[in-house]
Amino acid sequence: MSGAPPVPPPLRNDCFALPPGVDWTPVDEALGMLRARLHPVTAVETCALAEAAGRFLAAPAVARRANPPDANSAVDGYGFAGPLEDGETATLPLVEGRSAAGVPFAGRVPDGHAIRILTGAAIPDGVDTVVLEEDVAASASHIAFRGPLRRGANTRKAGEDVISGAELLGAGRRLTPADLAYLASAGVVEVQARRPLRVAVISTGDELVEAGETAERGQIFDANRPMLLSMIRRFGFVPLDLGRQPDDRARIAAALDRGAAEADLILTSGGASAGDEDHVSALLRERGAMQSWRIALKPGRPLALGVWGGAPVFGLPGNPVAAMVCTLIFARPAMERLAGGDWMEPLGVEVPAAFEKRKKPGRREFLRARLRGGRAEVFPSEGSGRISSLSWAEGLVEIEDGARHIRPGDAVRFLPFSGFGL
Repeated sequence: MSGAPPVPPPLRNDCFALPPGVDWTPVDEALGMLRARLHPVTAVETCALAEAAGRFLAAPAVARRANPPDANSAVDGYGFAGPLEDGETATLPLVEGRSAAGVPFAGRVPDGHAIRILTGAAIPDGVDTVVLEEDVAASASHIAFRGPLRRGANTRKAGEDVISGAELLGAGRRLTPADLAYLASAGVVEVQARRPLRVAVISTGDELVEAGETAERGQIFDANRPMLLSMIRRFGFVPLDLGRQPDDRARIAAALDRGAAEADLILTSGGASAGDEDHVSALLRERGAMQSWRIALKPGRPLALGVWGGAPVFGLPGNPVAAMVCTLIFARPAMERLAGGDWMEPLGVEVPAAFEKRKKPGRREFLRARLRGGRAEVFPSEGSGRISSLSWAEGLVEIEDGARHIRPGDAVRFLPFSGFGL
C-alpha cells in the first residue's frame, strides 16, 4: 500500500517531568530518565545506498544475495580436485582455458586435470582445491607440485561472509562507509532510513552581539552559537541557525515557533534559570511544558527541559563552558536517540592523572583535560568563564559524585572529544 511514510508521534509535554520530591538530580539519574523517555522523532524514507552514509536505519537491512555468491579462489594459481598428502607429488595436464574473476570457466575439469585460476574467480565444476602459482612448476601443457594441500585449500566458500536473506544490520544503526560496502556486497541498493535530525540553535540575551559588531560597555560577543552550530554539524546532524534574540519574550517565542516548525530539536543558551530575564524558562512554563532540572554537575547545574510545539527544547546555561559540557553529557546522547539511534554512551579510558585535586562529595565534576605522555593534564583554572580552556582541551576528565583525593599517577576516566564525534 503506497503513501507517505509514517511520522513518529511528538514527545508528550510532560516527558521531562521529575518524580515528586526530586530536587537535585544526580547525573546518572538524569541520564536514565532521558534514556527512558526519549524516542525517535524523525520521519522514515527510502534512501538510495549511495546517499545513506551517516543516516540511521529505520528497518533491518537484509541481504539480497549471498557473498560470495559462488565458491571462488583466494589466490592466483591452479585448481584441481584435492587433497594432496604430505610428501606426495602430482603432475597434472592443464585443460584449455582458465577461470578469471567475472569470466568463469564454462565447462567441467576432468578428474586428474588442472586449470589456471585467478584470485576471485569462480571455482569450476570438478575443482575443490587451489595450489599457489609460486608452488608450481609449469609448462605450456602440464603443472607439477608437491603436498601437503588439504582439500579446499586457498578457496572461499559460497556465502561464507553473508547468506542470502540474512539480516545484515539492525534498525538504529548509523551507517558508516564500511557499512555501505557491506550492504552493497550483498546486493542492497536502498534502505529504509530516518531523515537527518534537524537541530535549531538560539542564543538569548541583551548582552550579546555578533563577533565583528561594535560591543558597547557590558556587552559580549556570542560564543555559544558558533560553537553549538559547529558541534551539531560534527555530530552528523543538520543545524538551523535562529540567531541571537534579545531579552524580549515575543521575539524569543517567535524564534521557538520557527524552531518547532522547521527542526526536530531546539537548543537554547541563556535564559534557562528563574531570574527576571530568564525568558526561555518563563515561556516554557507558560506553555505548561517546562521542567527545570538542577543537575548535580560542575560545570552546569541548571538545565531547562521542555516541549514547544511538539519539539523538545534543551535550555542550556549561557556560560560557554557549561553549555558545551551539558551539550556533550546530556544533549549529545539525546540527539542520537531522537535521530533514530541507540542511546550513546561516551567513550571513556582509564589513564593516570598528571594533577592533584581534592573533591567534595555531592556533584559530579568534568574537568577540561588533555593527554600528554599518556597522562591526563587538566586546565590550570576550573573557572567556567575561561573559554580558552575549551580550545586547550582534548576532552574531559570525569570525577565521580563522591569525595575523592586524586594524586599524580592515580587512575582517572578521560572522555576524549572524539568519542562524542568532535
